[in-house]
Amino acid sequence: MSKAKFCTWFVFSCLCAAAPALNKDPLDRDSPQNSVVAFLEAAHAQNYGRARRYMDLRSMPEDQRLSDGTELARQLQTILDRDTQFDVGNLSHNPEGDLSDSLPPNRERVDTFHVNGQTLELDLERITLHSGLSVWVFSSDSVARIPLIAQQTNNSVIERHLPLPLVDWQLIDTPLWRWIGLVLLAFALAAISKLLSRSALWLTHEGLRRAAPKWDLSMLRTFVGPLRLLLSVSLFRAGMEWFAPSALLRLYLGRTLALLFFWGIFWLCAVIIDAVIRHLRRRLEAKHRAFSYSVLPLAGRVFKIVVLLLAFAAVLGEWGYNTSTLLAGLGIGGVAIALASQKTIENLFGSVSVISDRPVSVGEFCKFGNSMGTVEDIGLRSTTIRTLDRTLLTVPNGSFSTMALDNFDRRDKMLFHVTLNLRRDTTPDQMRVLLQAITKLLRNASKLEAGGLPARFVGIGSYSLDIEIFAYVRTLDGDEFMKVQQDLFLSIMDAVQAAGTALALPTQASVDYGSKPASAPSSNGSRSPQHVALKRS
Repeated sequence: MSKAKFCTWFVFSCLCAAAPALNKDPLDRDSPQNSVVAFLEAAHAQNYGRARRYMDLRSMPEDQRLSDGTELARQLQTILDRDTQFDVGNLSHNPEGDLSDSLPPNRERVDTFHVNGQTLELDLERITLHSGLSVWVFSSDSVARIPLIAQQTNNSVIERHLPLPLVDWQLIDTPLWRWIGLVLLAFALAAISKLLSRSALWLTHEGLRRAAPKWDLSMLRTFVGPLRLLLSVSLFRAGMEWFAPSALLRLYLGRTLALLFFWGIFWLCAVIIDAVIRHLRRRLEAKHRAFSYSVLPLAGRVFKIVVLLLAFAAVLGEWGYNTSTLLAGLGIGGVAIALASQKTIENLFGSVSVISDRPVSVGEFCKFGNSMGTVEDIGLRSTTIRTLDRTLLTVPNGSFSTMALDNFDRRDKMLFHVTLNLRRDTTPDQMRVLLQAITKLLRNASKLEAGGLPARFVGIGSYSLDIEIFAYVRTLDGDEFMKVQQDLFLSIMDAVQAAGTALALPTQASVDYGSKPASAPSSNGSRSPQHVALKRS
């Protein structure tokens, strides 16, 4: 598909996806939860003219809707803020409402009050406007109960004994004294959770030290952080009800606590994954060192990413977002995202290729392209290599997986291959003696693996007679190979000297076309203008 066609298709898809938004209610009353949240936001902003539009006032005379509706909206805000059992996050975010309750399909229960043996309920009702939109508003019978509920619910007994500024000063419709209580609760729980986590760590350490003395208990301390966070969030969620924050503040605090809770879950899972990977690496390091240092770290990162994505989806669901709609929206832009992240996807599949094929592993020395070094890490995006210059080279896995890799650590033996250039005046007898001496030397060396003809006379060059030496050194240690090679070179030099010959030096013919000497005969009887001199280099 050409870029022009793709852009046209993408714009058309986005317009189609955005088409339903044209029929969306501007007051955001499309679901029970959205309607109540929008009402609280408008009421807390003192915009009671907008807030009353979330109530069904059709049973009231038109001339009373403005004044009475404004007062009813203010009273409803106070009722919901004072009720510590009310949680807007529990309302359905489905446009159809909660179909699993016992209420009619067009009704949704918001709150229930038990006063003097009487049950008073606040419900939402789904009505259809003249424009054809279906919206959720507080039902007319619930609106009629608002004054009675407001009369029966009183202020907190604590507020009667506090200084007036602590009660009158408010933020998000929550008195200052409640804010102070919430802050003090957070600090107190932080201290308590720290003390409890240290005590639990000490008890667990002592118990495991006696029950399993061979276990590595150094990882236990890493569990303190996530467990402390989860404990603090759970206790704060329970203690928050004592201070009765406003409904909107409860919504914000609830979402924040949900974010911290699922972050703690991810943190705890990440610590568990690290502990399992560390244990497996210790068990497999002896027999499967390459696997333990290459596959296990990458597997740990993949598991962490999966857990993080699940935690992110859980947070969105807890916040009231429809995750299925979000996934559908991602499907529309998935092609564009894939095109924009081609290199990232290429590197991801490259890392899978490197790990699955295992041409190299962490800790192995290899040559790739014009560089060589030791592999230090194989990540999701790139491979890190420590070069001979001790620099850290990062190669994208997409490129690394397509390179020709020369893995030196997987040799079973090391090659000794050299060509001797002897002088041209070496006699045949000297050549035979030298070949026999080198062959004997190679076959008697304990570290060498010589073939049937390890030393052979391979050619007559322009300035030398050439002997090729081909053998394997039975070692995988580079330092040991260099020592064996050094001893062989010295022994071969002794054998060359003992045979009465020497290594050749290349000669070069240099032609001088300078002025014609008087004594140089020419082709017609005079001396030639060419003077030839041989130089040794």
